[in-house]
Amino acid sequence: MTKPVKIILDCDPGHDDAAAILMAAVHPAIEMKAVTVVAGNQTLEKTARNALNVCSASGRCGLIPVAAGMSRPIVRQQVIAGDIHGVSGLDGPSFGPPDIEMDPRHAVDLIIETLMASDGDITVVPTGPLSNMAMALRMEPRIAGKIEQIVLMGGAYQLGNVTPSAEFNIYADPEAAHIVFTCGRPIVMMGLDVTRKVLATPDVIARVRSLGSTQAVLFAEMMEFFAKTQKEIFGWEGPPLHDPTTIAWLIDPGCVEVKPMRVEIELRGELAYGRTCCDFFGLENSNDSPGSVTFVEKSALDRPKSANARVAVDINAARFWDIVYETFAMYGK
Repeated sequence: MTKPVKIILDCDPGHDDAAAILMAAVHPAIEMKAVTVVAGNQTLEKTARNALNVCSASGRCGLIPVAAGMSRPIVRQQVIAGDIHGVSGLDGPSFGPPDIEMDPRHAVDLIIETLMASDGDITVVPTGPLSNMAMALRMEPRIAGKIEQIVLMGGAYQLGNVTPSAEFNIYADPEAAHIVFTCGRPIVMMGLDVTRKVLATPDVIARVRSLGSTQAVLFAEMMEFFAKTQKEIFGWEGPPLHDPTTIAWLIDPGCVEVKPMRVEIELRGELAYGRTCCDFFGLENSNDSPGSVTFVEKSALDRPKSANARVAVDINAARFWDIVYETFAMYGK
């Protein structure tokens, strides 16, 4: 039997983050070592409370440390997504008092301690702004060698969702994203290009709800609220289930097609700040590649740039929804 993938889930719940927590908590292919929380979809106070509520509702996170981390981006002014996720960051369902408590450690310290104590076999799964991960890498650079891979939700090689150019998680802390994408570890990027292909339509929601468990009903309630805001802003008939694509890929990598690309974060552009600039065609892999210009005087900036990430370019939507359904079915009734 294949060993489960050990993960640190770094999140900012958020309806889709909450679904990712519920999936990771129950699936035997995943072993959560820690849940770390960052400000993003809402303020840190709210995302931390949401994480405790969802972890408690899963009934599977009793021994997993949950820690709050960065309350603001590293450089830029803070942005949140209250128009998408509501005042609480997780509007829609109601929760009773959580039966687990917040770990007293700062999430950045928990990330560092967990990775340094590992055998280098932990996958980091960020589904929010990358502030916690970037700060951990700056505070203790040795953790880079302890990260097996980084599987993140963020970015896009096509259209943004908070500006025409930028996706929210990257836009919320572009400087942090730059640190992570240049850390030298294997990265898999689940961007809007694929997450917009997995909309939680009414049929999808009803299918999961029919399972009848507390967790399945919670998923349905979350998606029903999420659907309203996505309809109002983007006109879609269902919300994109962004963050669980990371968990689905860890469960079954065959459900997502990925392509090696050079990904760089735009930090200075007035119109494209926070964009993930993805070299889809490999134009910068070689100075002699088709479409490249010829420089009379070459400098270090003109050197070929190799791929630093595998970027998701397509997803088997039917298989993805089967994974979601099969995972929630593991909760029973």
